[in-house]
Parts: sequence; C-alpha cells; structure tokens
Amino acid sequence: MTGRERLLAALDRKCPDRLPATTHHLMDYFLNTYMGGTDKQTFFREMGLDPIFWVDDLIYTEEQQENWRIEKEELSDPQYRTIRYTIHTPVKPLTMVLQYNQYTQWLKEHLLKDKKDIEILARYMPSPRAGRETVNRAASEHPDCLIRGTVPCFDIFGQPGCWQDLACIYGIQDLIMETFDDPEWVKEALQILQKRKLDYIDTLDGCKYDILELGGGDASTTVISPAIFDEFVAPFDAPVVSAVQKKGIRVVYHTCGGMMPILENIADLGVNAMETFTPVNMGGDTNLAEAKQRIGSRVCMIGGFDQFHYFTGCTPEDTRKMVRQCFEEAGEGGGFILSPSDHFFDADPELIRAFADEAARCIYK
Repeated sequence: MTGRERLLAALDRKCPDRLPATTHHLMDYFLNTYMGGTDKQTFFREMGLDPIFWVDDLIYTEEQQENWRIEKEELSDPQYRTIRYTIHTPVKPLTMVLQYNQYTQWLKEHLLKDKKDIEILARYMPSPRAGRETVNRAASEHPDCLIRGTVPCFDIFGQPGCWQDLACIYGIQDLIMETFDDPEWVKEALQILQKRKLDYIDTLDGCKYDILELGGGDASTTVISPAIFDEFVAPFDAPVVSAVQKKGIRVVYHTCGGMMPILENIADLGVNAMETFTPVNMGGDTNLAEAKQRIGSRVCMIGGFDQFHYFTGCTPEDTRKMVRQCFEEAGEGGGFILSPSDHFFDADPELIRAFADEAARCIYK
C-alpha cells in the first residue's frame, strides 16, 4: 500500500498491510532545529512515515473584507514578539493581542471583552468559501499523501470546534463560568460561530479533502466536565460533523487532554476518527487498551504515542518497545493510526526513524 492507502484503510476501520504511522502538525521549530530546515514532505520521506499534506485556503469577497478589515500593529515587548490585531467593523473596532516565541503563539488579550459584541460577530463576521482549486491542486501534486484540513477557525486565532473557537476569543475560564451564569448567551455565541463553519462547509463541493479536523483541547475533560461537553460542545459540533460527511469528507475529532470519561460521547458525534489519546505520563488520561475496547469498533483511533519520553532521552530500543505496546493495545483488527499525541518541538530524528521502522514491522495477521 502507499502511505495514503494505508491511512485511508485505517480511517475506514479496515486492516491495512501494516500499522500506519504518521505524525500530527509538524512545527517549524523542530524542522529548523533538528532537520536543517527541510520541508514537511521531505521529513515524511526521510523518516519513513505515512505522509499527510495539510492544506487550507479560505476565500473572502471584497465586500466581506470592507466590513471586517483586519489590521496588524507590532507592540513593544521586552521578551516576546507582540502583535495587536484590530478588526474594523461598521460598529466599532475589536482587538486581540497575540504573543510569539520560537516555539508557538498564544493569546495575551482575548477578542470579546463585552458579551454584547457577539452581535457584531453575528452581523459582520464573514463566512469564507473553500479554496477548491488550492485543495485539489495539492491532491493532484501529492497523490501519495492524505489530504487533511480543518473546519475554519475564527480569523487570526482559533480552533476548529465551536466550543474551542469561543474559548479562544472569550477565554476558557470566563466561558466555563458563563455556562452557569448565562448559559443562553453561551449557546447564542456558539450558534454564531457554528453558522460560519456550516456556511463554509456548504462550499466544499468538489474539494478533494480526505479528512477535516474538528474539536480542540478545551473540549477535553482535562478542562471541562462531561456535563458541559454534553450541553455546550456536542450539540454544536455534531451538525458540523454531519455537514462535512455529506460532502463525502471524513471528520477527525481532536481532543488533546482527558478523553476517557467522554469516549462514547465523542464517538456519538458520528465522527470517523478520534485523536489524540494522550498518555497519562504526558498529562492525559488514556488507557489505549480500554479505549480500543470501548470505541474501537466505531471510530478510527489516532495517536496514543508518548513523544515526550520516547522521541527524546531514551534509546531506539525503548522507542521500539513503546511502538509495540501501542500496537498490542490498540492495533487489533485495524482502525488504528500510530501517531504522537499532538505535535512536538524537540525530538531526536533517529528515534523518529526507529518509531517509523518498528511500526512497519507491525504486520496484521
């Protein structure tokens, strides 16, 4: 099988020729620091991993941009690169401040400072259409790669799930409190963000995506309770899942963090795959064998590998043993893609090669 065929077989809960092995988003820091600045596709080829090509292209009309004009301003900061983003609307400007280091980025100032500002989002926040030509060109140029994208996040900074998107622009602690103090406002805001995602999905006809990502870590039980998930996450993400699948595209639900209390709840969304099955030693709660027993017949499982302890500071044999352990716990019957549980920054390329090579030796009987 090609890498793409192997990944697709697992996503459809079938047995490929051997255990698929890949990785989540590749960070520029890792590629520049440990791989000499190589591109992502060269990384997959050199490591012997099953390749993924991530592509997103959002297209806006000039009229949409007139009422939602984004301006960047560099701010002085002694430690981090800091940028204020101002969204100019016909009502008033909305601002968001992000900071950056060599590894990643994070929010210093959330967008929504007044709950009434969701009315501005409802009226002026544009719904993009999918860049079909860009996606299909990627599929044509990378026929051996899984073509993967995301359901659109909020402009500037966000994540694919409705709850996760709102957490990014309002703040997760305040958002959790609002589920008790003003639950109707939370649901109204979620519907506004959901509409933008559904509008985009309506334009996916003819896009040769293999899979789109939904969800986010703020929907994990490391952050929220199963009750909040059932009331404020599932009802808004489930229609998004269904809409994507009606376009002939698979959906993977990303929940970095705690998953075990809501495994069935996530599977009930109707998704094709779930990730990241973060191990206990990385701050998650996953028992791979138990997860396989509970939901392995319903969804493809992606992840489960402890990249913090087995991509650095150990021997290749240690890495190989962990690959075998993951395969023994979750590989039976197919429907499992071995992958680090989310992205990584520091890693020894020789250990990644051992990871890929051992996965290639995990053959289905």
